[in-house]
Amino acid sequence: MSDFTVPDQTGRLAVVTGANSGIGLEAARQLAAAGAEVVLAVRSTAKGETAAADIRTTAPDARLRVEALDLSRLSSVTAFAQRLTERERPLDLLINNAGVMAVPTRQITADGFELQFGTNHLGHFALTGRLLPLLAAAPAPRVVSLSSGTHFVGRIDLTDLQSERRYGPSRAYAQSKLATLLFAGELQRRSDQHGWGLLSAAAHPGAAHTNLQAVGPSLGRATTRVPLATRLTMLIPGFWQQADQGALPTLYAATSPDAVAGQYYGPGGRLGLTGQPAVARKSSRAGDTEVADRLWRESERLTGVRYPQTRTAVR
Repeated sequence: MSDFTVPDQTGRLAVVTGANSGIGLEAARQLAAAGAEVVLAVRSTAKGETAAADIRTTAPDARLRVEALDLSRLSSVTAFAQRLTERERPLDLLINNAGVMAVPTRQITADGFELQFGTNHLGHFALTGRLLPLLAAAPAPRVVSLSSGTHFVGRIDLTDLQSERRYGPSRAYAQSKLATLLFAGELQRRSDQHGWGLLSAAAHPGAAHTNLQAVGPSLGRATTRVPLATRLTMLIPGFWQQADQGALPTLYAATSPDAVAGQYYGPGGRLGLTGQPAVARKSSRAGDTEVADRLWRESERLTGVRYPQTRTAVR
């Protein structure tokens, strides 16, 4: 695949969660540079405004709006969706990017969910459901959900989704990212079944330098910690790529006319860690439609967000 560039996005409205840094910031930057109006959905609006100013240094005419969104609080998700709905503008693109990784000790969200599962999966599940009417009103809406190669070691334990009986930082993260991948596939299946008109895809950035590797492992600790494995791989030439390159699979899924509904994209280079966007490998568990259906139903129960059964009901 030749080097990918984002096609013209003039007239499109995009929401990018976690757009203040890393993959989210670079995705927002490239979408804005291509002409899209971008909502930077961020937990800290101060950091969001700093990110917007940064984007404008490379895209002076960028059309940006900073909105508060804390995915670990369902009330914040509802309030964010209500603000967008009040503007009565169709939503062309939702990038479910924000996340937290490898929190050292079990922490819970404001709604009582394990932090990684609650933020990475349930928060985005609720957000997508709340924004579905705006998405369905757009001519060719897309939803891109960020997973990770870590999903290969993930297991969905429907009897212990909140890791109450057993918690491990990497284990909980892997479960949340497998859940994200299952959600993306199930969203496409249900869109096809009920006529929502969505293109749902998933993506992962490969080995990309972002603050994700440090923020999560440092939660609850007095000092910032980068896991030993991460520090060791940083010594390997060519193992890591910068965030702007890591954002390309997400942007391909979000904007390429060749992107396929229900597909999973990542870097196409060595070990799927770096390089241009390509179809990514996924585990057999990520294709388990029975588990995806059960997880969907449980996610509706936990969040209280129930997706409609018909396109008419969306509107």
